[in-house]
Amino acid sequence: MAVSSSVIGLDPYGFAAAHLSDAAQRALVGLAETLDTDIRPLLADAWETATMPPEILRALVPLGLMRPAGVTDSEADSSIYSGFRNYVLARTDVSVATLYNAQSGLFRSTVRHGGSAEQVAGLDPRIRSFETTGVFALTEPEHGSDIAGGLATRARRDGDEWMLSGVKRWIGGADTADVLAVFARDEADGEVKAFLVPRTAEGVTIEVMRGKVSLRPMQNAQITLDGVRVGESDRLQRVNGWRDVARILRVMRSDVAWIATGLQAGALDAALRYVAERPQFGRPVGGFQLVQEKLARMLGNLTASLGLVVQLSVRQDAGEYADENSALAKMQTARLARETVALAREVAGGNGILLEHDVARFFADAEAVYSYEGTHEITALIVGRALTGLSAFA
Repeated sequence: MAVSSSVIGLDPYGFAAAHLSDAAQRALVGLAETLDTDIRPLLADAWETATMPPEILRALVPLGLMRPAGVTDSEADSSIYSGFRNYVLARTDVSVATLYNAQSGLFRSTVRHGGSAEQVAGLDPRIRSFETTGVFALTEPEHGSDIAGGLATRARRDGDEWMLSGVKRWIGGADTADVLAVFARDEADGEVKAFLVPRTAEGVTIEVMRGKVSLRPMQNAQITLDGVRVGESDRLQRVNGWRDVARILRVMRSDVAWIATGLQAGALDAALRYVAERPQFGRPVGGFQLVQEKLARMLGNLTASLGLVVQLSVRQDAGEYADENSALAKMQTARLARETVALAREVAGGNGILLEHDVARFFADAEAVYSYEGTHEITALIVGRALTGLSAFA
């Protein structure tokens, strides 16, 4: 192969080797092998039936990816390592990456950055091992982009307990999680708080959403909380207003940019397999000029996206977290992902809409990634505010 490859697949500028230890690279090789052997064969049927096979987590959990053997604690918890992990997962399937990241990114980050030292010490080892599973429940049926000011779920203190009422929507994995990290507005001071709510608590109703054309295996749900009671000990002690929620979101947005990059790698992989095998006019279509031009553009988009997310993670690992940096990476990688998957679908022709060739999954999922955890418009306004010093938010 003329274009260099690495542990993460096509990697012309050698990002993985430059930023990961040998032990971390070995962990990702093991992950890639498990994905190819145990998980990829399940995906077409999972998409057809819109179900998440339990075999997926059963294959991933024993790998211990949040604390791999031989990887230092600081690297295991770094943005650069978790980013490449999300990349490898998304290169196989975005629902698989989203399922794993719901635990390793969304839920774990919420506890680590929102909980007290005692809460983190008690919960984090259980989260890493999947002994306790959880989800991040922020979005509501009527409030997505405007959730900062519009969050409608309410919390009322009653002695040593809190009573929660409201509805959350689009919460991935809620139907099987042990704990729901629910964000609600305190009726007393109007500030946003966060609570760890057992999925089986009285007053919790969970309904899995149907009819999705993206992320079909991922089980997104609507959660209704009707007078649910939780103790003060179940409130995350370092979430006392929207600024604290924004601090958590700032950490997590880079995960989505890595997923947007990984799905481009998966689309390019699928396109290359197809054009090598598909004959037309007496030879493989991979030998046609117009096809090669599309493949080159896909690799360009992928490599540019890798450059963005790698540098973002390097800066975050150095302690520099800026909303505009993570917003820029999410905005650009998701935009390029749309173009990359469209090109993959083009080179596969009509067969590009069939699950058996893999391209269709990435094509559909790019639409979800383009919108979730910061729409294109919202991320653009965050960047625009940083550029001009003027807020264009309504």
